[in-house]
Amino acid sequence: MGPFYIALIIFILTYTGIIFTRLPGVNIDRPSAAFFGAIAMVLFGILSFDEAIAAIDFNTIGLLLGMMIIIATLQLDGFFAFVASQTIRIARTPFKLLIAITLFTGITSAFLVNDAVVLFITPLIINLCKNGQLNPIPFLIAEILAANTGSLMTMTGNPQNMLIGINSGIPYTEFLLRLLPITLSGLFIIILVIRLLYNKTFSQKHEFTFDKNVFQYNFRSMQWSVIILAGVIVMFFFQHLLHLSIPLISLTGAALILIFGKVKPSIVIKQIDWVLLLFFASLFIVVHGVEKVGLFDRFITGNLLVENSRSLVFIHIISLVFSQLISNVPLTVVMLPMMKTAGSEILWLGLASASTLAGNATIIGAMANLIVIESAQNKGVKISFMDFFKPGIIVSLSTLLISFLVLIAQL
Repeated sequence: MGPFYIALIIFILTYTGIIFTRLPGVNIDRPSAAFFGAIAMVLFGILSFDEAIAAIDFNTIGLLLGMMIIIATLQLDGFFAFVASQTIRIARTPFKLLIAITLFTGITSAFLVNDAVVLFITPLIINLCKNGQLNPIPFLIAEILAANTGSLMTMTGNPQNMLIGINSGIPYTEFLLRLLPITLSGLFIIILVIRLLYNKTFSQKHEFTFDKNVFQYNFRSMQWSVIILAGVIVMFFFQHLLHLSIPLISLTGAALILIFGKVKPSIVIKQIDWVLLLFFASLFIVVHGVEKVGLFDRFITGNLLVENSRSLVFIHIISLVFSQLISNVPLTVVMLPMMKTAGSEILWLGLASASTLAGNATIIGAMANLIVIESAQNKGVKISFMDFFKPGIIVSLSTLLISFLVLIAQL
């Protein structure tokens, strides 16, 4: 059997593990499936060990690691609890609370990784709803949808945008400005759809109170971490003037926050999602293996080679379908070789927008969805597939249409 077919079999087995995560007689999940694929590519001679290491995009790994360290420190300082308390202070009715949660989650997710943001916000929302005797489900669904939609706006908002931002070379500010209209429209649609689908919850006009003990933070401790975060975000916008890469800025902020922050560095480092970093590194190796044997050369068509409306439609449809099968991050990794061949900014932005917004369609469309669902279930709140699907598919299809129209206008 030749290298082409061996690499193809490894690729299929890897993505089968990513799709199903549970196979009879096999102890497997997404990271282990990707890791198996990476090792198999080397073991069967598709890649040498040095080629496998060279295939890892350390710019993306570095950016993700840096942001994880910054976010972990902010969480331990109580930053998210502090900002949430200030935001929700004005939300005295269910509808105002919906608006506050949607905007807070969306804006926060734009500048920090959305998966981390929802991990810290979900328990706060559940406690608030219990104190106010409200059904937490519509607020949690709004949180998920807003986290994905808000994260679209910048290349540091979610992992797939990091991949796209670094490989496309689009400046941070340009990335934000060109996707901003889609994000703002999406957040408005989320509020509208949740309000209409859960009319009984939001028809209540009475004001409610919340327990201030829900929000635990150390204001003195977070001062250094917040200053460094602000500095990192400012440097993102001026990266070209400073002649610094986005990953280097992120790692610089992480180093400073470990040295000057008030939280013990070893505690911060324990909070890092090392499994996610392994998952990314492994996917890079697997995809490079099939790229080396020419698999993608056989499937790259004119759809991705021309900067036109047909290409954008293709990307949006592919994203909508395959994000539900393999989630948006593995989809983006597979698409990278094809996108590099296309070499079009508008198509890069189309992939960022479509892969992120498509993640709102179903529970399994994005990692943030699964994080909230699992976290809520641990707190005794169950969100069923259909609970999420009804608002999710409406928001996803609506925002994908807006995405297509906005990007077409930028051609």
